[in-house]
Amino acid sequence: MGSGIAGHLANAGIPSLLLDIVPPNPAEGEDTSSKAFRNKFAASAVQNFKKQRPAPLVRPDVASLIEIGNFEDDMARIAECDWVVEVVKEELSIKQQILAQVEEYAREDAIISSNTSGLSIKGMLEGRSPAFRKRFMVTHFFNPVRYMKLFELVAGEDTDRELVAQMHKFGEETLGKGVVYGKDTTNFIGNRIGVYGMMKTLSLLDEYGMSIEEVDTIFGKPMGRPNSAVFRTADVVGLDTFISVSMNCYNTLPHDEERDVFDIPDYLHDMVAKGLLGAKTRKGFFQRVTKPDGKKVNQVIDFDTLEYRDPEPVALDSINNARKISDVGERIKAIVNGDDKAAKFAERCTLEIMAYSSRRIPEIADDVVNIDRGLRWGFGWELGPFETWDAIGVEAALERMQDLDIEPAQWVLDMVDAGRTSFYDVEGTKDTYWDIPTQSAKIVPENERIIRIAHLKREPSRNIKENQSATLWDMGDGIAALELHSKMNAIDANVVEMMNDALDIAEKDFKGLVIGHDGDTYSAGANLLEVLTAIGQGKWDQLEALVKGFQDANQRMYYSPIPVVTAPHGLALGGGAELAMSGNATVASSELFMGLVEAGVGLIPGGAGNLMLLRNLYGQHAMDRDIDAFPFIKKVFMAIGLAKTSSSAEEARALGFLRPGDLITMNRDLVLNDAKQLALGLAEAGFRPPRQTTYLLPGPSGQATIEMLLYDMKLNRQASEHDTVVGGKLAHVLCGGDTSSTTPVTEERLLELEREAFLSLAGMEKSQQRMEHMLKTGKPLRN
Repeated sequence: MGSGIAGHLANAGIPSLLLDIVPPNPAEGEDTSSKAFRNKFAASAVQNFKKQRPAPLVRPDVASLIEIGNFEDDMARIAECDWVVEVVKEELSIKQQILAQVEEYAREDAIISSNTSGLSIKGMLEGRSPAFRKRFMVTHFFNPVRYMKLFELVAGEDTDRELVAQMHKFGEETLGKGVVYGKDTTNFIGNRIGVYGMMKTLSLLDEYGMSIEEVDTIFGKPMGRPNSAVFRTADVVGLDTFISVSMNCYNTLPHDEERDVFDIPDYLHDMVAKGLLGAKTRKGFFQRVTKPDGKKVNQVIDFDTLEYRDPEPVALDSINNARKISDVGERIKAIVNGDDKAAKFAERCTLEIMAYSSRRIPEIADDVVNIDRGLRWGFGWELGPFETWDAIGVEAALERMQDLDIEPAQWVLDMVDAGRTSFYDVEGTKDTYWDIPTQSAKIVPENERIIRIAHLKREPSRNIKENQSATLWDMGDGIAALELHSKMNAIDANVVEMMNDALDIAEKDFKGLVIGHDGDTYSAGANLLEVLTAIGQGKWDQLEALVKGFQDANQRMYYSPIPVVTAPHGLALGGGAELAMSGNATVASSELFMGLVEAGVGLIPGGAGNLMLLRNLYGQHAMDRDIDAFPFIKKVFMAIGLAKTSSSAEEARALGFLRPGDLITMNRDLVLNDAKQLALGLAEAGFRPPRQTTYLLPGPSGQATIEMLLYDMKLNRQASEHDTVVGGKLAHVLCGGDTSSTTPVTEERLLELEREAFLSLAGMEKSQQRMEHMLKTGKPLRN
């Protein structure tokens, strides 16, 4: 966790000093006085970044922001630090010892915190001065630090609340985290409720006759949980760690009415004794094996024998029927109201978790908001316990709790008696929650920089124009927003139409335009079904018009007289990447998976993507006769031809999908607001559209060089025959077609070459096979 925090600080551009212990057991002949030896543990942690998956760093080179050292030689250097965070072993005596050293060396104005997952602040601060107590708090990250949004802040009795507010702002805006406020209780919020939910599920297995496979099928996507569900989540966490967290509750919560739920069943102790620790040992509740026929199978452990067996088929009608429901709340409601054993099990587990969560207020948190956010951000639930309760229906759930002898907190009954029938509601444009102390509705607290399209929808006057796939909204302050809402936000004819309508309106009535939305996926690319349908019907003129229409719309965005700012996040692939690259500026979420991946379906980019990437990487040198174009062309070719995809916005910048001046926002929730502010700033600074570029490109000589590269890849079995065909078409476009290095090539000519290549490939049987395979399986075909 220490290295993970240091790595994420580096992701945010913040330098840090990572200290660890001096290795206690030197090998024979090692120089124990050398820095290489004494800093070995910290150095190894940084080196391990290269091996870890998912990658903890947004780019490998950000590791240069991390200095390393050791406790014995370098503790005095913490005097250089504004924030000192302790991340040592979860043993109270060790933490007390380290914090004593921290007090000796840290600056008097430095913030001090612990990353403990559940030890008490009161215990850790034994022997510390009043001044130290004032600036001490818990800052609990979840693992892996880069990807888990939850950041639990817990203040001690003496902690300065102004420092807590500073840490909240820093965690949310600089580190991109979601902050929840817990109390100084065992395991705080996320682990207290999350581990209770997992342990309660285990305790009900025999009563309902459920298997491991069935439980993970139910409590994955169908119930709005991560795909890792229950048992796979435990494997990922590590069974030894899971037991430690659960036993921490059992040992320190004698007052908890469900304390026995946290006691570990014998089979779990036996598994750990056998070294079956989960993913870290490749054996836990599951082990992945390769059968004699080459098929890989996730075998499941038998609790009686601790041997592994092949998974059994899972046939659960209530779950299968619910999969068809897209809205997560409606899906959960449908499942728990079902009649088969899966529905009854899901209902019982869910009601128990909801009731337990209600009884933990105000013990672990003051309100439902912090508990719901803790489970959504820390455990990946789509809905927290109280949001789930609302989805099922508060009064309906209370009736079932009574039937099953499950006891909710009295404040829930009081709320219903007061006439409030949901924990959350909407008043005007604001979300509200039921505040227990005042027995009234209060506005859900959010950062003032957050803008959501969902909130704009609550004001009908903000809807300017819409069609089936996209809507134009008034964001206020003279900025409009174009929202996509087709399936996976795919680019189709309706999206292209609305792009043009948006510009018609925004250029007349607004100062600028933002292209962004609330969804998880920015855009998964062009609508392949629309492309294949046109091919199947022989409507080549229609397909060409669709391609040209998207090219023209993207070009029009880029050269609009008002600033167009794109706000990509999550997946921005193929046509989605082209849309993200169409603006004059971009504000990207740090977690951005972006790429021109059309080669995977036997095509090349058809929405000006080849030109866009060439413009980003080569545009400023495009007419400089003293600069060789080929290295730039090769970089563009490799990015598109190999369908490279960034795993972060920083990698997208390195690949050329983002420009050097484009902005990256660490917190996804702030992206729309930041894009709006940038559009407004550009407009008020006297924005002028860029001028079109002409390019000096090598023509057939450059294409021949790339084709030699493709030939070598084919010989080495790195490319199939059809890959070389696709690559050859791409090379023809990027090298400017039949030109020479002294003849300028216009953007319009490059777009014409792109259309010709796209349509030519679309007519090939193997490309059509690739498109069909992608639609059916979601995976590329290497034919």
